[in-house]
This record gives sequence, structure tokens and C-alpha cells, in this order.
Amino acid sequence: MSPRGYLASRREPWETNLRAAWARAYVRIFAASREPSWIIFETVMPVLGMFAYVFVYRALGAPREFEAFVVLGGVMMAYWLAVLWSMGSQWFWEKQEGNLEFYLVAPCSRLAILSGMAVGGIVMTSMRALLSLVLGVLLFRVDILPDHPWAALGVFLLTLWALYALGMCMASLFLMYGREVWHVVNALQEPMYLVNGLYFPLRALGPWAFAAVSTLPLALGLDAMRQLILGPTLARGFWPVGVEAAVLAVALVVNLCVAVLLLARLEHEGKKTGTLLLRHQ
Repeated sequence: MSPRGYLASRREPWETNLRAAWARAYVRIFAASREPSWIIFETVMPVLGMFAYVFVYRALGAPREFEAFVVLGGVMMAYWLAVLWSMGSQWFWEKQEGNLEFYLVAPCSRLAILSGMAVGGIVMTSMRALLSLVLGVLLFRVDILPDHPWAALGVFLLTLWALYALGMCMASLFLMYGREVWHVVNALQEPMYLVNGLYFPLRALGPWAFAAVSTLPLALGLDAMRQLILGPTLARGFWPVGVEAAVLAVALVVNLCVAVLLLARLEHEGKKTGTLLLRHQ
């Protein structure tokens, strides 16, 4: 084989996986523009819950930094919901619609498909998150100006990737649960607002905070961003920012490794037993 042919053979799998990832990301990036009603229900309606917490804190005469807690929590809540419904449940939805077989026989990595879903989900969800941030700053005069903007941006991106890597793990686990996935998703929705400390300092959870930070990247990332924006004292930080960033990086690697193992096991079990097809449920 000539050197050019060898390089082409080595490059082809990467190009195939990148095209597969872009194909899945494209759908999510441009889908919202084709259904304007989604923009209203996915952006405007959820923000009303954030407003309620702000008014509660104001009625109680709480310090102004608590309003910043609520706004930042509302921003990150959008990503958690996207991970649950657009990542964790995606394989199950594809199975219900009869499309899962096409993903399994496609000549690309299943992790590339999930990565495309993650990228598209981040872009699509950022519209809702940005609206929450803008409304919080303009309507409630919440001061969100980090002293270290690049560090805050880095922690934010690290949190997102660790969170969506967790969503990749959920995608395989939820598919294994079969029809029980709806109960699992609902069980992981509302309680997570409490466990992640979306609207209050994570330290207020007491000993339960350790359980939250050890399993959920969102809790650590949100706490680190609050410290970078408000300062460690006002943010009532749980751990130093450097420690939390290091734990997030470890969580990202661990979740990606677990996602690869779960996908391999899922494919193996599906080929062995044939239970991934809808007619076997």
C-alpha cells in the first residue's frame, strides 16, 4: 500500500465519526428554528420558576447574593434537564420509534453519535440558558461579573462536558431499564434541584452535600462558578475552586470511560439476546 493510501485508510474512520457526530448535532441545532412554539415553551415558561425563587428571597429580605444563586441555578438547570430528556432518554426514544437498529448497524462509533447529540444539545440548550441569564441581569439587577472570566468560562465548559458524559452513561442505562425509563427520569428531575443546590448554597445541605458532589458534576461546577463570580465568602463555597475543577476533570474522564464500557456491553448483549429490538419488549 502506498503512503497516500495508508494515510487515507487511517483517516477514513475519523472522517466517518466526525460526519456522524455533525449529522446528529445538526438536527438539534436547527430543529428549534423550525418549530417556533418550542422556543416559547423551552425558554420562557421555565424561567417563571426562577422568578418565583427571586421574589421569595426578596420577600424574606435575604442578601442580594442569594438572587445570584437563583439566576445561576436557573441557567444550569436547563442543561440538567437537557441531559435527562435529550441525552439519557435518547436511545430509548429511538428504540420506540424503530430507529435504534440504524444506529447500531451504522459504520461509525456509537460514542460519536452520542457526542454529536451532546454538542447539538449544548447549543440548543444555551439559548434557554442565555435567556435566563439575560432576564436575571436586566429585570432583577443581579450582578454577575466574574473577577476571573476565563476561569469561570473554563469551569463552565468543564462542567458541561462532565455533565453530558454522565448523560452518555445514562443513555445506555436507561435503555437497559426498558419501559421503566420514564419513572427513572421523573425521579431524577425534581429531587436534583435540591441535591445540586440550584437555588441555595451547596454547603447548606450539610453532610448530604458530600453525597451530591461525589456523584453529580453539576453540584461541583455550580459551586465553583459561584465562587468565581461572587467570591468564596459570599458564595459560601464548599471546596476551593481548584479542588472542584480537578474533581470535575476526573469525573469527565471516568464518565467517558464508563460510557464506552456500557455501550460495548449494550451492543454485546443486544447481539447475543436480540432484546434491543422493540418487539422483544
